[in-house]
Amino acid sequence: MKKRKKFHSMKSKITVTFLGLLLLYILMITLINGLFLEKYYISKKTGVLLQAEKQLETLGIESFSEQDEASDQDGMVQENYPEELKILSTQNNLSWVIITKNNAKEIHWGENERKLQGKLFGYIYDLDTDKDKSDILDKTDHYVIQQTHDRFSGMDYLECWGTLADENYFLIRTPLESIRESVNISNKFYFAVGVFMLLISVILIRLITKRITRPISELTELSRRMSDLDFEARYQSNAGNEIDILGESFNKMSAQLEKTVSELKSANLELQKDIENKIEIDRRRKEFLDNVSHELKTPIALVQGYAEGLKENISDDPESREFYCDVIMDEAGKMNKLVKNLLTLNQLESGQDAPFMERFDLVTLIRGVLQKMDIMIRQKEAQVIFEEQEPVYVWADEFKVEEVMTNYVSNALNHLEGEMKVGIRICKEESGVRVSVFNTGVPIPEKDLPCIWNKFYKVDKARTREYGGSGIGLSIVKAIMEGMHQKYGASNYDNGVEFWFTLDRK
Repeated sequence: MKKRKKFHSMKSKITVTFLGLLLLYILMITLINGLFLEKYYISKKTGVLLQAEKQLETLGIESFSEQDEASDQDGMVQENYPEELKILSTQNNLSWVIITKNNAKEIHWGENERKLQGKLFGYIYDLDTDKDKSDILDKTDHYVIQQTHDRFSGMDYLECWGTLADENYFLIRTPLESIRESVNISNKFYFAVGVFMLLISVILIRLITKRITRPISELTELSRRMSDLDFEARYQSNAGNEIDILGESFNKMSAQLEKTVSELKSANLELQKDIENKIEIDRRRKEFLDNVSHELKTPIALVQGYAEGLKENISDDPESREFYCDVIMDEAGKMNKLVKNLLTLNQLESGQDAPFMERFDLVTLIRGVLQKMDIMIRQKEAQVIFEEQEPVYVWADEFKVEEVMTNYVSNALNHLEGEMKVGIRICKEESGVRVSVFNTGVPIPEKDLPCIWNKFYKVDKARTREYGGSGIGLSIVKAIMEGMHQKYGASNYDNGVEFWFTLDRK
């Protein structure tokens, strides 16, 4: 017994998908913050340090007087710094110190000036013991930006030190602990918010998916009832989107199927009445075709055998031998063609050769037929006009349509007169196409038009005999087109005859 495939509702799939994406988003934000936020923060702080370095370039330590230096002991000299420098230092938690090149004067901002001054001396004279633990981020001829660890405070700092344009020394630093603390706080905040949003999303998504999937579930139930031939079911939801259009299509399809089933039941009763009559007609037709085919096979083989014998110099008179051989072989070819046509017609009329419906390009097929008949077209000195270029796709049995076109074109070439023109046209209709083959020549007598589709019927027997016609070709066309439930016919014009047939495009 075949194991039943596990079923998952659309509502569950949508819920799991959205929640999975939301959870992935939360995890990605947390991971990215943990891995890259500190590095990003450091890169931004590096820019701040360089901005502060440019501010210190314009400060000018020599501009501060002795009175400023004395007041500096109480921290009052900082009031004389430019407002922009004070704001930049305060907002970004910067500490800095500037020392003249001869160590005669220093000014500072932030943490203990002696500690900053000692740190700067250590860098200038290569006396700092923590230098090997520093990670240099950028270095030029005038400054060095580095990440270092202060063993006295036990904290990591981002520092920029070097010489200013006036050759005075400077050191700017900012602690990195606040960055790591911000990263941890940010991750905890995002995670808490994410968990809260996840819980809210579960409720919202369930409500939304229920609203979305309700009309789809109704359509599923509707299709199940229709498969059980219950055509009373109707779509009644109002989703306000394309699902309503689909539901209306289901309702129309249900009504149309109910009407079609009713028509089929009525047609079935009519068919049963026709079956008895058709059985007898089919029996007689098959018997006739089987007998003709059986009777002709043996003579054809004998005639072809004797013809080949005569070709091998059995007769003494070369001219007579050649003439008889040509006549026998020509007749054998005609009879062989007749047998093949009769067999084809027998298969079509008995239903043994059912059409295989497929979609193909009709324009390509017609051009292929004309290419195969190119020798015959040149022999007849015919002018064939077929101007269609764009593909025209139809639903039919491609092999059988090719046989119909071959019969029509061959028939047109054999009855060509006057301007010696053959015109092929494809006319698109609402749901199909109409293919016509016109040839200039003598019109068919009106009394003969209905009869040309009958087996062995010949309008001009002498002319038909001349080109080897058997009167079976149009009967094959009739059987093919009726087998595909298509229309066909012939129409007279003042200067010729047009044969046509129809095919479905949808």
